[in-house]
Amino acid sequence: MAVDYATLKKGGFMRQKQKNNFSLRLAVVGGHLTAENLAKVAEVAEKYGDGHVHLTSRQSLEIPFIKLEDIDAVKAALAEGDVRPGVCGPRVRTVTACQGNQICPSGNIDSYDIAKKLDARYYAKELPHKFKFGVTGCQNNCLKTEENDVGVKGGVNVAWKEETCIGCGLCKKVCRENAVTITDGKVSVDYDKCNHCGRCVKSCPTDAWDAKEVFLVSFGGLFGNKINKGTEYLPPVTSEEQLFRVTDAALDFFREHANAGERFKFTIDRIGEEKFIKVIEEAYNG
Repeated sequence: MAVDYATLKKGGFMRQKQKNNFSLRLAVVGGHLTAENLAKVAEVAEKYGDGHVHLTSRQSLEIPFIKLEDIDAVKAALAEGDVRPGVCGPRVRTVTACQGNQICPSGNIDSYDIAKKLDARYYAKELPHKFKFGVTGCQNNCLKTEENDVGVKGGVNVAWKEETCIGCGLCKKVCRENAVTITDGKVSVDYDKCNHCGRCVKSCPTDAWDAKEVFLVSFGGLFGNKINKGTEYLPPVTSEEQLFRVTDAALDFFREHANAGERFKFTIDRIGEEKFIKVIEEAYNG
């Protein structure tokens, strides 16, 4: 019987050099797995693989040396531990994320929550080529969002509250962009310099900042045969609803204009940045 390798790859089973052996990529959203998930992965690797797993560069796990005849049994066993296969090929891949503000003191957004919502919205969506999302909590950029087709970085919009300020000057000291100045006891922010990192807010002992969560979105990142840093074409995105309007528009643009086998960055270049920017600005403005 002929083996449908394309369908197997779509379902996360990638052919190995060894005949009739597959490395199974798992769906790991935002790098998050429970102890139950891990126990089941270990069990499957022992029973159906060669007893080891591989940690991928995109926060997933792969179980190598799965035999062709065991594929259905492997999927059933993993489902018992609430583990699902991932995807490969021309579609939206599993969303990566740092731990975000639920755990990390530097985080400005709940990265894992946003990753789960992006995954629920787009996971395995068929497109002309693979498409990657990455979410990071702050300007420390542990997730390297600009390497992704669409990267989401947490930030804050800040405004000084004079009535609660004690003039300690910590905000000025911690600002790496020299965006904060203090003159005659008055704090001011040069918003052209501000990178929305939130260090001023986190350093303040008296909560003398009005801080609003924002998303800094980059487009067109690549880190493979060709390398390109994603570009932030938009002002900070101020709500999840606005964020998803923008990401919907980006994927629609890619699906409508891309040639088969063409990455998002090259579609933007071929069609023109001006046309792409117009599309996402319209989505941004609602």
